[in-house]
Parts: sequence; C-alpha cells; structure tokens
Amino acid sequence: MYTRLQKAPVNKSFFLFGPRGTGKTTWVRQTFREAVYLDLLEAGLFNELLAAPQRLANKVPAGYSGWVVIDEVQRVPGLLNEIHRQIENSGLKFVLTGSNTRKLRRKGYNLLAGRALAYSMHPLTAAELGKDFKLEHSMRFGQLPCAYREADPGAYLESYVRTYLKEEIQAEGLARNLEGFARFLEAASFSQAAVLNMSAVSRDCAVKRKAVEDYFTILEDLLIGTRVPVFVKKARRRMSAHPKFYFFDAGVYRAVRPKGPLDMPEHIDGHALETLLFQELTAINAALRLGYGLYYWRTAGNTEVDFVLYGERGIKAFEIKRTGRVNSDMTRSLRAFLKEYPQAKGCFLYGGTRKERDGNIGIIPIADALKNLPEIL
Repeated sequence: MYTRLQKAPVNKSFFLFGPRGTGKTTWVRQTFREAVYLDLLEAGLFNELLAAPQRLANKVPAGYSGWVVIDEVQRVPGLLNEIHRQIENSGLKFVLTGSNTRKLRRKGYNLLAGRALAYSMHPLTAAELGKDFKLEHSMRFGQLPCAYREADPGAYLESYVRTYLKEEIQAEGLARNLEGFARFLEAASFSQAAVLNMSAVSRDCAVKRKAVEDYFTILEDLLIGTRVPVFVKKARRRMSAHPKFYFFDAGVYRAVRPKGPLDMPEHIDGHALETLLFQELTAINAALRLGYGLYYWRTAGNTEVDFVLYGERGIKAFEIKRTGRVNSDMTRSLRAFLKEYPQAKGCFLYGGTRKERDGNIGIIPIADALKNLPEIL
C-alpha cells in the first residue's frame, strides 16, 4: 500500500474525479474510516437511489454530522440535488467520487454550485512509489496501482481497456458504433504525444470527422485522455495552433496501441517515456494543488518543448529524452524557449546518471527527476 500525496480538504465537501483503477476508493476508505459509505456500484443501492434520490436521507443515521462518501456518484446524477439540500440543511460533509464527468455535465448539473471543491486523482507517481519505482516497468506498464501489484500487469491492462469498452462505452451508450469506437481508439493511440490531426485520425479509423471529435470528447469525459494546448502567452512568433493528445497512463497507451513487425519499438518507447512525464506532471500538480496550467510549446518552424507549466509559481519547461549523453543540439529547443521567456526555468531529463547544467538548463537523470518532481515543481 502506497501513501498518496493527495490531501483531503478540511471540513469541506468535495468531488474526487479520476479514471477507474487510480486508487480513489482505497484512498477514501483509508482517509475517511468513520464515514458513512455508499457504493453506487452495488446494484440494490443503485436501483433504490435511482428511483428515489430523496431516500439518501434514510441512509444517514439521525443526528449524524460527519462525512458521507458516495462512490461513483455519476451513476445517479439526480443525487446531486439531494446532496445539495443535505449540505445546506444538515451540515453533512460529502466525498463524491466519480470516473465519468459526462453524465453530470450532460444532465445540466452544476457540481453543487460551488458548495463542493473539485479534486482529481491520477496514477501513482515515482515519489509515491518510492523504492519500488522502476523506470523500465513504468514505461512498459504505467503506474496504475494494480500495474505495480499484479503478477501479470500486461494482462491486467488488456482487461482494463476491455472493461472501459464494455462497461463505460457500451453499457452507458456513449458511442452508437462500438466497432467504430474501437477502431478510433487504435487510431488515437498513434496520435499519442503528437500534435492532433482530426482529419488524419478520421481517415485512419474510417469514421466521420464529427464522430471522431465526439469520441475525443468522450475520452476526456471518461478522464482517460487529455488534449494539451500550445503555450502562446505573449508569443513573439507564429505558433502551432493544434493541441497534443495523451492517454492518461503509459501502460494504458501501450495496451491500446497496436503493435506489429513494422512498428519501431524505440518509437513506442519514446512516446511512453513522454507519457510518463506527462502523467507525473499532471498528478503532482493536481495532488499538491500547485495551480499550474499544462501546455507544450511549438513554433511554426517546428521548434518544440515537450511540456510547459505556467502559473503563479512561475514557468517551468521540460524536455525528456532516453539518450545517455546530452549535447548542445539536444537542448536547442529549451534554449529557444528560455530566450523567448527568460524568466522560465528549464529541465532536460535524460537517460544518463549525472546531474549537469547547460547554462540555465538543469540536466537531470530521468529517475532522479521523477522521484524529486514535487520539489522541482
């Protein structure tokens, strides 16, 4: 069992969103041991509250004023009105977990009109894994808790992807054409860590462009895909206009990505490594509530920096390469970014073993950087 960086707010109801399998339920049960716990994956409770959300009051003991945990709250969106009433009238505090924001948004619910904070949970980080962290394992299988616990993490990840297809997409009716969506998932995996081209994805999976756009939105609503925008603040040159796309975990990306004799392993490894940095930055920013926006930087001339974090704490720019040696040409993009934004700090993560510097760019071994990322940010 790993200690998470996530901390609960004090005396304030909150949502905890995150993809399935990231450890939301485990963390909630550990953190709120004395809470009233309601799991909407239980068929009987689900059917009862779906039919009559006001029955929620019957599930809480009379006079109770502690925490109430409702797991997978998106399964009964109508509960939010009743939860709102309970917060206002009884002083109860709620922890509301969810792995799908689509139903809540599409039903027109406003996430309790600001009466509950919004938190998110992501796969484990290298800092949380501590001595168990192994870079090769994380690049191959990602950092979902079960990917580090299961005897066969590859089989677990294949099952994980199938579960999303069956339970979230098919059962919830999110995509009318399940076969088309399955083809889209494979095509989307070829866009991992790349500038997104909707027309190319549409051609690759033989699905209309409008449907492809809807499918990417579904991935974002299910919290398993993210579009990262280009950083354009006060830009003095023409920039790329399109976002990049990432599945939320390196292991999930590999499980979705088709592989064959024409695929270059180093190409897939490179995208997996970039994904690992993406998920680490995302997770630590969310868990510690650092307030950064996450971007990438790419000029019209294709000078690119993998990630840019921008917020009140400053500007941090990151590049990551597997190479064991670094030369000045490899840091050229970071140097161009720092020339454009001299107040920024640059970090180049590489596969070597020594910390170095190239002017105002810190050159750090990948494993060391990931383990110490909370301090770097």
